Amino acid sequence: LKRLKDDEFTVLEQTQLLETINSFLGVVTTALGGIASISLVVGGIGIMNIMLVSVTERTREIGLRKAVGATPQAILWQFLIEAIILSLVGGSIGILLGSLGSLALSNFINTSVTAWSVMLAFGFSALVGIIFGVAPAIRASRLDPIEALRYE
Repeated sequence: LKRLKDDEFTVLEQTQLLETINSFLGVVTTALGGIASISLVVGGIGIMNIMLVSVTERTREIGLRKAVGATPQAILWQFLIEAIILSLVGGSIGILLGSLGSLALSNFINTSVTAWSVMLAFGFSALVGIIFGVAPAIRASRLDPIEALRYE
C-alpha cells in the first residue's frame, strides 16, 4: 500500500507487478537481440574487408596457383575456409569472454553457459564466415591468371 493523499491508497496485485516486470524484460531482450544482430553484421563486414585485402595482397599467388592447375573451385574453397576459420577464432574469443563475464556475474544473478549456447555461438560464427566470405572467395576464384601474374 502506498499513501498518495489523505485517505487515498493504491493497491497493486502481484500479477500486475509480474506483468510489468515481464514486459520490461521483453523490451530488454529485444534490445539486446538488436545489438547482437548489429554486432554480427559489423563483425561480418570486418571479415569481408580482411578477406578482400587478403585477395588483393595475394593476387600473384592466386595467379600462380591457377597457372599451375588450381581450379577456380579450389581457390574459392581456400578463401571460404579461411573466412570461416577467421570467424570461428573470433567466435571462440567471444565465447571465452562471455563465459568469463557469466562467471563474474554469477555472484549477483543466476547465469549459466550451456553446451547448447556454445554450439549456437559456433554455428552463428561459421554462418557469418560463410555469408561474408563468399564475395571475396568468388572474387579470388574469378581472377584471370595472366592478369594476376602481372599484378604489382
